[in-house]
Amino acid sequence: MKLAILFSGGKDSTFTLYYYLQQGWDIKCLITLKSNNKESYMFHTPNIDITKHQSKALNIPLLQQQTSGEKESELQDLKKAFVKAKEKYNIEGIAVGAVLSDYQSERVNRICEELQLKCYTPLWHKNQELLLNEMIDCGFEIIIQSIAADGLNKRWLGRRIDRQTIAELAQLQKKLGLHPAGEGGEYESLVLDAPIFKKKIVIEKSHVEMENENTGLFVIEKIRLENK
Repeated sequence: MKLAILFSGGKDSTFTLYYYLQQGWDIKCLITLKSNNKESYMFHTPNIDITKHQSKALNIPLLQQQTSGEKESELQDLKKAFVKAKEKYNIEGIAVGAVLSDYQSERVNRICEELQLKCYTPLWHKNQELLLNEMIDCGFEIIIQSIAADGLNKRWLGRRIDRQTIAELAQLQKKLGLHPAGEGGEYESLVLDAPIFKKKIVIEKSHVEMENENTGLFVIEKIRLENK
């Protein structure tokens, strides 16, 4: 099966890529939507240009599609990206790292049906705490790059997701109902390294921007790719 991965550079899309590479599937390209709207309903927006460097680190081609990020028109932009991938790489299916979002899953499925592509969601409805631990067990290096929820504050930005982080997220789930994997938009992640990376991403310069006590962004200004 010739497959494209809908790729944000975050933990879920990268783990989906990892899953299919481990299964021996033919991954032809990554597809990233670059949204002009930071409040996009569909797409991950923080530090989205890092996907270009992740593509190089993975040695997998990246197809990037610009979108206004408006609620329904962004779906047409997603369809354009899928059409380009089908024409250029002759893909037969799309894999998505959706865990809980019916909104995203239903719309990607619909577009795939229109284009006669298979749609795969290997992480769908997995236990979020167990999923995070599985990623760590597999050697993923993940940081938190944005926050937007009670219980999270400035100290979480740029923080590596490890056992202690997962335990604290589980406690926030019990206390406040926070989704441990950020499926309610509580946080966004970025993968700096994983077993499938040929090179790892090293952050050389960054800063934190806070909108309020519980909402902020870890802005990455400069990175380098480092041999492993």
